[in-house]
Amino acid sequence: MGAQQVSDKDFEAEVLKANGPVLVDFWAEWCGPCRALGPSLDALATEKGQQIKVVKVNIDDNPNAPSKYGVRSIPTMLIFKDGQVVAQTVGSMAKSDLFKWVDTSIA
Repeated sequence: MGAQQVSDKDFEAEVLKANGPVLVDFWAEWCGPCRALGPSLDALATEKGQQIKVVKVNIDDNPNAPSKYGVRSIPTMLIFKDGQVVAQTVGSMAKSDLFKWVDTSIA
């Protein structure tokens, strides 16, 4: 199972009120680096789904959440714990770096 699509409408329920950490990827269809990051996020969701929930928010279709969290460039990834941002990174990264960042952020 890959990353789950989340909208502004269900952001609070799926991210802010989630049990456990949630990685949110803010992305857009037209963003090359976002598309390049997609397979790594799907792999993360599959391999570490018990430890962290992985969701994607399309900024073109859902402007509220990115605006609220100050997303100015994409891809931007935020990790939430208990409704609060605990880690943030901007830009694409290698799969191994993504896994290391997540492991460090949720430890």
